Amino acid sequence: MSIARLYQIGKTFLNYGLDELLPQQLHPWYAKLLRKSLFWLPNKHQDKSAGARLRLALQTLGPVWVKFGQMLSTRRDLLPHDMAQELAQLQDNVEPFDGGEAQKLIEQALDLTHISTLFEHFEQQPLASASIAQVHTAQLQTEHGLKDVVVKVIRPDIEKQILADLSLMEQFAKILAWLVSEGRRLRPVEVVREYRKTLLDELDLMREGANAIQLRRNFEGSEALYIPEVYSEFSRQNVLVMERIYGIPVSDTDTLEAQGTDMKLLAERGVEVFFTQVFRDSFFHADMHPGNIFVSYEHPDNPQYIGIDCGIVGTLNREDKRYLAENFIAFFNRDYRQVAQLHVDSGWVPADTCVEEFEFAIRTVCEPIFNKPLAEISFGHVLVNLFNTARRFNMEVQPQLVLLQKTLLYVEGLGRQLYPQLDLWKTAKPFLEHWVKEQVGPMAVAKKLYQNLPFWAEKMPELPDLIYQNLKRQHHRPQVASPSFNKQTMQSILLGMAASTFAIIAGLCFIAELSGASLGSAVLASLLFVCAWRKTG
Repeated sequence: MSIARLYQIGKTFLNYGLDELLPQQLHPWYAKLLRKSLFWLPNKHQDKSAGARLRLALQTLGPVWVKFGQMLSTRRDLLPHDMAQELAQLQDNVEPFDGGEAQKLIEQALDLTHISTLFEHFEQQPLASASIAQVHTAQLQTEHGLKDVVVKVIRPDIEKQILADLSLMEQFAKILAWLVSEGRRLRPVEVVREYRKTLLDELDLMREGANAIQLRRNFEGSEALYIPEVYSEFSRQNVLVMERIYGIPVSDTDTLEAQGTDMKLLAERGVEVFFTQVFRDSFFHADMHPGNIFVSYEHPDNPQYIGIDCGIVGTLNREDKRYLAENFIAFFNRDYRQVAQLHVDSGWVPADTCVEEFEFAIRTVCEPIFNKPLAEISFGHVLVNLFNTARRFNMEVQPQLVLLQKTLLYVEGLGRQLYPQLDLWKTAKPFLEHWVKEQVGPMAVAKKLYQNLPFWAEKMPELPDLIYQNLKRQHHRPQVASPSFNKQTMQSILLGMAASTFAIIAGLCFIAELSGASLGSAVLASLLFVCAWRKTG
């Protein structure tokens, strides 16, 4: 199956003349001779532009390749304008499959005798068609009347094609890891495995619905982002029913500017939404290409994003978040020594790395990009330089952050498109500094205590027995130091236990909305802690 698919990929590339896009130095004489000898695989689309040929080739190869084209379309600084414009059509303008077949799939999934049993009106002509699914408009019959909705349905037999491509990619990754000296650092097998999981997750629309519900709850009442409502009771693994939204595609800058949209605020809110999802919620929309992002028609002076297609989301654990935030802040402060040290401490580079040399290399790459608007920064060149730095210091690719890196590229691409003068670093720095303070300040300690209150509430009845048993053991233990020392230490332990008990009581009273008792217990706990600390002196 993989050999057949490999032949199909090669044939598609040659039929669309994509080999002509390679630099001339990569066309040795024997490659040209081989190309001409394959007379059965000519370029059949010589009348089309290079961008159109690339788009059609990716579209022909299927969803794995379309996803790649979607990401490329946001990198306007890396591609010619006409090629980027062509690839942008892959975001929501992939060739649809038959609407009648889509209707049958929906009827089967929802166990309907006819589509009209549930929907007052169902439009067989799709509203949008993407690589894995397509969307139809409808009117849902509810107890509160008719609701405008969209019905998303997975393409038939798409899983087989995806699995074939993924199998081929995994084999390429294993060969790369074995042949290339940098295989260990780049970790291609792990990266492909992560990509496989992400892509297969998109085939489960119940998962997408759950992701959308979570994101909607996280941004409930937000002026920056709106997530449409999901009708879970009418959704299945291959069918998703959700609220229809009306907005301007974020890529349609002419319409946004024509209605007086505050483009600077819109761009800044894009950065705000990204960092809020990553650092506040640890749950972020990881497929933020322009086809999935709209802007509300309402309040152009106070623009609001509308996010759809939540099939791909990313999560970060506490250690990843802390590490990333500290790195970002160190970058913003141009503290390259701290950046280098964080890389060593995290294990991303070998422990024997010379921090001074690594610091100098990072400064060389990053210093030129600061104090410049996005329009003057080529992040493509920065990424190339960072890659060379990584190779020099044996930095390993971190598969768990691949989604985050891809999302950051999307955000930067959107920012460049909406407001080229946006200073990405200046916009993000205050947010990250505030987040770090929340993680290490008094409120963070109080929050952690609050989260642990159920555990302490369960253990509190056992405290008297524990104190009694501890005293009994101390009483029978042989005296190895002066009595005054043992007595002072014991008093400190008892005062500390009492202070902890009253701190737990204060938390429980706070939950029960007994503000007076909570305040009194907290004051008493503080006094006991001070007394216990003085006893240790």
